[in-house]
Amino acid sequence: MKNLNDILANIKILDSIGDTNITIENIKFDSRNVNSNSIFIAVRGVNVDGHNYINKAIELKAKAIVCEEFPENIHKNTSYIKVKDSAIALGLIASNFYDNPSQKMTVVGITGTNGKTTTATLLYNMFEELGYKTGLISTVVNYIHNKEIKSTHTTPDQVQLQKLFAQMIDQGCEYCFMEVSSHAIHQNRISGIDFNGGVFTNITHDHLDYHKTFKEYISAKKKFFDGLKKTAFAITNVDDKNGEIMLQNCKAKKLTYALKMPADFKVKILENHFNGMLLKINNNEVWTKFIGNFNAYNLTAVYAVATKLGKNTFDVLVSLSSLSAVNGRFEYFNSKEEITAIVDYAHTPDALKNVLDTINEIRKGHSKVITVVGAGGDRDKTKRPEMAQISAEKSDRVILTSDNPRSEDPIEIIKDMESGIDVQLRSKVISITDRREAIRAACMFAQQGDIVLVAGKGHETYQEIKGVKYHFDDKEIIRETLTILE
Repeated sequence: MKNLNDILANIKILDSIGDTNITIENIKFDSRNVNSNSIFIAVRGVNVDGHNYINKAIELKAKAIVCEEFPENIHKNTSYIKVKDSAIALGLIASNFYDNPSQKMTVVGITGTNGKTTTATLLYNMFEELGYKTGLISTVVNYIHNKEIKSTHTTPDQVQLQKLFAQMIDQGCEYCFMEVSSHAIHQNRISGIDFNGGVFTNITHDHLDYHKTFKEYISAKKKFFDGLKKTAFAITNVDDKNGEIMLQNCKAKKLTYALKMPADFKVKILENHFNGMLLKINNNEVWTKFIGNFNAYNLTAVYAVATKLGKNTFDVLVSLSSLSAVNGRFEYFNSKEEITAIVDYAHTPDALKNVLDTINEIRKGHSKVITVVGAGGDRDKTKRPEMAQISAEKSDRVILTSDNPRSEDPIEIIKDMESGIDVQLRSKVISITDRREAIRAACMFAQQGDIVLVAGKGHETYQEIKGVKYHFDDKEIIRETLTILE
């Protein structure tokens, strides 16, 4: 139980009606979950406006209402608090309710189109290995020290986030590394979080179904850095042309990392093989179990954050050398048939290009690359033809298939992809709607020394069709088809 005045601390209140010296047991922004001890925050969402459900919340005995506009009918036994932005207020209220847990540990947010999951997860793994109790909030899974908690969104809602932080504090966590999605930034889901640092990985074509324009997408990412405090740090990839933009108007300590441009943290790839690569980061050589330019960036971001947080350089390098691939991120499997299978979450044109470029740089002799790729339904349609064209340009054979079709017809999604393939490349491409059969076919087409890339779903263990999630795991299909060497 919390006093309403306490959970309204540091919130700019425009107006109020009723008693604020009351006790609140829980915070709700879904009117269906309200009870007699709730405070209901009316948030204007993408599809639903919480203001339309204020009366419903009051019927369920909500004690207090936070809103941007007072309703026409004011109930005498209900307290009303008017604010400029309910979503921002929700984050601050949730933080106050859980005793501002993010202020009691070091929280670093990682944002960008690609590399968020890998960077956040590797930081979590490193700090745990270095002996610190650490939290992780990611697309794949959340962790409170060594306790795994299922992840449903890249960035949870304001109340879930603060509850997770509070649980981390209860378990003695000193650090938390979290992915910060553009949706979460735009929807103010990170309101109330006291960030000690932020990392920008890159920005490429994605989420234009939501942000509508690339400029809006960039603005959403930049908003995160604009909100960092002076005592925080902001680390950006300056090889990305938008990396410097993220630091404009940013009050935090600015640092950079790069493979090509001059930077505070400079990385060079000395050797690149299927079993790992040798890197030089700021004149320190380290052998890692990772492959490709994109992972060189991720590992350098990890190195930059860890050293900026005061960790010993030698300890950081030793830990980097022991870290392994993140679930569904360039996971590769060697088979008895001498075929290499790679599973990767690449679901944007740039991510797919990076993975295929890496494979083509490393493959030897007459090895062929067979790519299985689809595109998600109810998502940005403009990237579909581009992903198909990239696959055809950089593979010897391509199988277009289903990803998560959601409410769309998978055949129509594949047609959108096919429309982007140049005429001279179409002979390389076939379409198999059933993803299981597409993966099996790719494995059967492969000969000794060939490489099969299964892209798009990575860590996911389901396929969403018409609102239903069915069990589906790309890696399971590969294991069923090839004899994988453990």
